[in-house]
Amino acid sequence: MNLASISTGESKYSTTFHIPVGIKKLRLDPGEMEAEFRLENVKMKKTTKHYILLESLLNTVKQRGFNFRTLRTLMRKAISVYKSQGLKGLRQKIEAVQGGTTNTNIIHSYDEWLTRNGINSNSIRVAKESMESFEYKPLISVILPVYNVDEVWLRKCIDSVITQVYWNWELCISDDASTKPHISKVLIEYAESDSRIKVVFRKTNGHISENSNSAIEIANGEFIALLDHDDELTSYALYENVLLLNKSPDADVIYSDEDKISIEGERFSPFFKPDWSPDLLMSQMYICHLTVYRKTIVDQLGGFRIGYEGSQDYDLMLRVSELTNNIYHIPKILYHWRAIPNSTASDTASKDYTHVSGLKALKDAIERRGNNASVESIEDHSNIYLTRYLPVGNPKVSIIIPTKNMVSILQKCLKSIFEKTTYGNFEIIIIDNDSDDPATFDAYRYWEKMEKTRFKVFSLNIPFNYSKLNNFGVTKADGELLLLLNNDVEVISENWLTDMVGQATRPEVGAVGACLYYPDNSLQHGGVVLGLGGVAGHSHKHFPRENPGYFRRLKVVSNYTAVTAACLMIRKEVFIEVGGLEEELQVAFNDVDFCLKVWSRGYNNVWLPHVKLYHHESKSRGYEDTPEKQERFMKEIDWVKRRWTSILNNDPAYNPNLTKEREDFSLGESSNIYGNNMGINRTKTLGKVNQNIS
Repeated sequence: MNLASISTGESKYSTTFHIPVGIKKLRLDPGEMEAEFRLENVKMKKTTKHYILLESLLNTVKQRGFNFRTLRTLMRKAISVYKSQGLKGLRQKIEAVQGGTTNTNIIHSYDEWLTRNGINSNSIRVAKESMESFEYKPLISVILPVYNVDEVWLRKCIDSVITQVYWNWELCISDDASTKPHISKVLIEYAESDSRIKVVFRKTNGHISENSNSAIEIANGEFIALLDHDDELTSYALYENVLLLNKSPDADVIYSDEDKISIEGERFSPFFKPDWSPDLLMSQMYICHLTVYRKTIVDQLGGFRIGYEGSQDYDLMLRVSELTNNIYHIPKILYHWRAIPNSTASDTASKDYTHVSGLKALKDAIERRGNNASVESIEDHSNIYLTRYLPVGNPKVSIIIPTKNMVSILQKCLKSIFEKTTYGNFEIIIIDNDSDDPATFDAYRYWEKMEKTRFKVFSLNIPFNYSKLNNFGVTKADGELLLLLNNDVEVISENWLTDMVGQATRPEVGAVGACLYYPDNSLQHGGVVLGLGGVAGHSHKHFPRENPGYFRRLKVVSNYTAVTAACLMIRKEVFIEVGGLEEELQVAFNDVDFCLKVWSRGYNNVWLPHVKLYHHESKSRGYEDTPEKQERFMKEIDWVKRRWTSILNNDPAYNPNLTKEREDFSLGESSNIYGNNMGINRTKTLGKVNQNIS
């Protein structure tokens, strides 16, 4: 929030709002440049749900730049709504504020999304009828480790399995020597009522890994599905997995989307995930629930490992992903994670040991794979990690910068590179595009003198064509690695080049992108999302610099289908392999097209949150502000749409349940139609995608 919008009187003091929903005090304290919001003296009631809701409102206020008066009005209305309508009304009010628009295509709350996408008796009937045509009806063993859980949650959990639409399942329950007397009574009752329910009672407590393995030992299914003792499956969870298996019987791992459910039964905090994202898995256990594994693979690995309790499922998934690439995603909510006191679902910080265990599992994976990498925790965030791949050897980087005049912008770029970059083996290749300002040539002579071997200038005097300029630059490059860089970019992170080189030298990686900020420290580029605005848009655009993003995506290394060429590194051999940049795309979307060509060859494109630069966007080229530019822009949009129609409509690094109207990962018009599985496994679609490449 810019203080220019706050009156002098109001900016002289802080204001405290009293929120009667489990938050003792909410304090707004204007600072020197931007208001800082803090939740102080937090006192929880049954869950942390109130905290989550109010914190999300504060993040929205910061993100949108609302002024002080607007915030005060919003908070007063929120209090009023809570007093008259309770928690549900408060949540709807806050989610409506987050919607921030009257566009009927925007979904303002998860309740609204559920109303539009909920399951009814007719859809259940259709699912049951469709199962009759299934040629493949595998037995699925639901693995349920139990220990001292309250009876009400245990019954709800087991009932959610019994009411499955798909019938060919068995429930394998292992009790870890529970001390509460109701446990054995309830488990025996259910086992006697349904022959598909099997129970083993352990004599000694072995904790979650041993307990889960005991359940796996009595499983006869071709697949196992993991369920926690206080959570619930949706009634169609197993059906959706078998539906996918009938389409893709090679699947070894299937995971789905999830949400949380309160002790009152209210659903909230949906997590809509990307399709298989190996680098995101090296940052966090994003797969989580519901996960279904082919049992032979789990048996081959010996099940869960002792000593990784708290992140035993993360350790298992890391090891499984080393044996198979047949990993599929169902973009539907199939699992409800119970938010109760001391549950990870309600408060991640309540289980710090899970973070330590996850870090151990990740370090093990790096060692097993022989990666030249290190892993570290991310400050103030539990259960997410930063994996840094170190350069293999000392490859030379050719930094290609097309430019024309605007010497002050270029000088800022060059100065930041030479003064801040710790990685030494690089060259800068300037592609001058018909400059006529004498100061520009003075700058060239200065840097040629200062950096004799690392600074080169070549001229290409043509009408501006970003693709041609960079393709020409590549022909002049001596480096094994190429870095396409805009002339209006300024380095922030000293290790930026080292971190990018470490990623780009990985044989499975294609394009490597960076985290770019506007000069006001709001986000310009956090990865490219296909389909936004028709073609593509930037993830989390305009979010404040410290905002963690959607489920902390702005804090972790992750795979995107495309990244911006304002700062893009790639191996020269891969650049040549895909034919470079498409020269028909003079200005717009050439980087999107390029990244999709790289992706379609089987490479993973990666975005790095810790490689930070400023981007003074469009300073030198200008904006699409003339009829000629706008006509060219529309032609380039049509060109990209014709080539990449299928992938633009279903970005595997995004989720079809999220909006294509905005760049903030909010809820959207869902394609999450019951029985219409949208999961993608890229290794099975590459041939089809490549047919679109001319």
